[in-house]
Amino acid sequence: MTAFRFHHLSISVADLSKQEAWYRDALGLTTVEERLELPEAGVRTAVLSDGAGLRVEFTERSGSEPVVHADPFAATASQTFTHLALQVADLDAAFERLIAEHGAEVVSSPAAGVTAGMRYAYVRDPEGNLLELIETSAS
Repeated sequence: MTAFRFHHLSISVADLSKQEAWYRDALGLTTVEERLELPEAGVRTAVLSDGAGLRVEFTERSGSEPVVHADPFAATASQTFTHLALQVADLDAAFERLIAEHGAEVVSSPAAGVTAGMRYAYVRDPEGNLLELIETSAS
């Protein structure tokens, strides 16, 4: 059987340059793996990575419309991907840094998860995309 592994997540954005800068500064996605411009389609893309396996593709398309959900549960009202979940070693520090230093919007503060030893929180990036931060006792 073929083994499947995660390669990247794609996010549609309104402003490629701003989102690229935010994810570089906030999440350490400093390596540009790929860029593509299709002027006839009004599309620009960039694939950024942290060099350790986290890859995000950002696609800017003229005329795209934002979708912002009030919380992670509201996001499930549409059958689509709902958030990017990131494991962190120190939830409180990561949560505070994204808010204080990078202007992330609080969706839900750090709380205990269902799984023993797991804690989580949600924030929004500058365009309203949901990011879940997860800390496990094995982080």
